[in-house]
Amino acid sequence: MSTAFPLWVIIADYALGVVMWTLIGRTAMNFFLPENSDFFFMRAFVRTTDPLIKLWRPITPGFLLPPLVPLYVAWFFYMARFYLMPWLMGYSVMGMLSFPLEGEIAAALYALLN
Repeated sequence: MSTAFPLWVIIADYALGVVMWTLIGRTAMNFFLPENSDFFFMRAFVRTTDPLIKLWRPITPGFLLPPLVPLYVAWFFYMARFYLMPWLMGYSVMGMLSFPLEGEIAAALYALLN
C-alpha cells in the first residue's frame, strides 16, 4: 500500500474509486445486456448502483439515454477524486492528488509483467 498518503485518503479514494468503476462497469454492461438480464454480473452491477442512481436522479438531465445515466453519476465520483480530495488534503492547486487505487493496480500489473 502506498505510504505517500494518510490512511484516510487511501480509504476514501479506494471507496470512491470502487464506486466510480462499478458505475462505469454498469454502463459498459448496458451496451451488451438489458438491465433486467439474468447474467450474474449485470444483476450485481444493477443492485449495487441503483441506490446511487436514484440518489442522483434529481440532478440527472432528462435528455440522457438511460444506459448512460450510470456514466453521468460516475463522473461526479471522478470529480470528487480529482478536485475534492486534493482540496481536503490542503493542496493549493486542484488535481494534484494522483489516484492511489489506480496507482496500486498499475504497480501490481507492472510487477506481475516484469
